[in-house]
Parts: sequence; structure tokens; C-alpha cells
Amino acid sequence: MNDLKTYEGGCHCGKVRFEAKVDLGGQIISCNCSFCSKTGALLAFVGADQLTIRTGADALGDYQFGKKRIHHQFCPACGIRPLSRGTAPDGRQMYAINVRCLDGVELDALEVTQVDGKSM
Repeated sequence: MNDLKTYEGGCHCGKVRFEAKVDLGGQIISCNCSFCSKTGALLAFVGADQLTIRTGADALGDYQFGKKRIHHQFCPACGIRPLSRGTAPDGRQMYAINVRCLDGVELDALEVTQVDGKSM
């Protein structure tokens, strides 16, 4: 399925706001790695051309761990992690959007795939 729709989203306090073109009928991931399991993120992946940070890009905090391939970005004011950025295996810049941070999304209606990131 490739049903791209534009969503707005952001952190809790509103300092960070973004717009993303994403297919929520596609794969939504719940990862059990040490970081995702603690933050409870539900992730949808998009290319850099499908995401625009409207406000707060200069304020985003950045956290990396392990192999330091992914930049887990968060709002330093409220602590919410709306997105992460990294490079796909083919070299493209990608974003992992925390679907919980998208406005007006009915989470119970999404099909979520469990990923064993703990073993990766």
C-alpha cells in the first residue's frame, strides 16, 4: 500500500512542529530495543523529502547510543521524542517518525509490527 497522507505533529509543548507525508497503512513498528521499549515510540519511516520541520529544528536535542547511526531527536523543553534521523542502507537520509506525536491519529486503528531490535 502506498497511500501517502500529510500529517502534522510535534512535541508536547509545541516548540517542535513538523509536517510529514506518510502511509499509516504501511508498516508501523514497535521496537523492543533498550531505547524504544523505554520511550514507547511507534515508528513510521519516511524519506527526508517527506518531512519538513516547521518550528524548533534549531532547538532539537540529539541523543545517540550504540553504533551511533541514529540521531534520536527530542525537545529539550518537554522531553518528547517526535522523530529520529539516520541513513538508510541505500544511503538515503531517512526519518523515523513517532506516530504517537502525529495529530489526530487513531492509534488503535493502526496495524503495528513488532520488531526484535534487542537482537540486532
